[in-house]
Amino acid sequence: MSNWYSENRENIVVSTRIRLARNLSGLPFPSRMTAEQFSELNEKVKEAIFESNTPFAKSMSFIYMDSVPEIEKYSMVERHIISPEFAANSKGRAIVISEDESVSIMIGEEDHLRIQVILGGMGLEEAYDIAERLDYLLCDRLNVAFDSELGFLTGCPTNLGTGLRASVMLHLPMLENSGEISSLADSVGKIGFTVRGMYGEGSKATASFYQVSNQITLGISEKNAIDNLKLIAMQLIEKENKARETLNKLKTEDMCFRALGTLQNARLISGNEMMKLLSGIKLGADMGIIKVKESPIKLFIEGQPYMLMRKFGEMGPDERDIYRANMIRETLN
Repeated sequence: MSNWYSENRENIVVSTRIRLARNLSGLPFPSRMTAEQFSELNEKVKEAIFESNTPFAKSMSFIYMDSVPEIEKYSMVERHIISPEFAANSKGRAIVISEDESVSIMIGEEDHLRIQVILGGMGLEEAYDIAERLDYLLCDRLNVAFDSELGFLTGCPTNLGTGLRASVMLHLPMLENSGEISSLADSVGKIGFTVRGMYGEGSKATASFYQVSNQITLGISEKNAIDNLKLIAMQLIEKENKARETLNKLKTEDMCFRALGTLQNARLISGNEMMKLLSGIKLGADMGIIKVKESPIKLFIEGQPYMLMRKFGEMGPDERDIYRANMIRETLN
C-alpha cells in the first residue's frame, strides 16, 4: 500500500502529522518503568486494540521492537514513523502500526502511548479525525491518566492538557534563501508555534524542509490548535509562493535542469548532495518547469542511509553513494 511519501506531489506542503501523548494510571512514566511494567503495558495496549472488533484491530500489526533489526529501526526514523530516541532505546517496547504506516502507536517512548497519524500533503483535519477515533478506542478500554484541571497527564509538562502535537512540513527554499525564515520563526514562536528541522526537536533544516508545529497544549482545544496551525502554515505558503513569483525565470530553469541532469547522470551521490539537488527538482516540479515521474519526496526518503541498506543490504558510506546514485538515475531516466 502507498505510504505518506509515495504519491506526494502537493505544492510546498510535504506532510501533515498529528501526535497524541497518553499515559495509563497506575504505572510510572517510561523513564522509571521496569521490564515487567513494560510487558504489562504492552499487553494492555495489545488487548485494547486487537480485541476491540474495530477497523483498527483488522488493519494494524503489533510488533515487539526487540525483534526489529537495527537497520529497520533507523529506517523507520527516516520514514518518520518512530522517533530517534525510540529507535535508540527500544528494549522492552513495542509499536502498533498500520499496513501503510500512516497510523502508529509507539508504546513506551517518553509517554506510555504516542499515537501518530502522518499523511502526505495538507490533511490536518483528516489526520486528527483518525487519531481521535483511535484515542477514543484506547481511552474507552484503558484507564488513561487525566486530571480535570490539567487535562491528560504527560511525561513532559509541555505536553499537559490536550497532549496534542500537530505539525505541517513545508518546502520553503525561497524563504530560506532570503533569510526570512529566521524572522518568521521568531514571529510564530511568540504566538505559540515553533519552526524546526524535518526531524523535529533538535534537528536542523535539510533541503529547505521545515516542520511547523504547535507548542501550546494547555488551555486550548484540539480544534483551535489545529485551526491556528493551518492558518500559520497557509501564511507561510503564501509568502513562499510570492517569493517564487519574483524569481528570474531563466536562472530558475537553469538551476532546476542542472539538478535534474546531475541526478540523471551521476554515478556517485552523497546524502547531502542528493537532498540539495532534490530540493531543486521539487521546486522545478512545483513551478511547472520540469516533469518527473516519481515524487521527489519519495526519492528523498528512499535515498536515506538506512532506507538504502534496508533495500540493498548493509554497506558503508562510499558504497551507499554508488547505490544511491544508481537508484535515482534509474528512477529519473
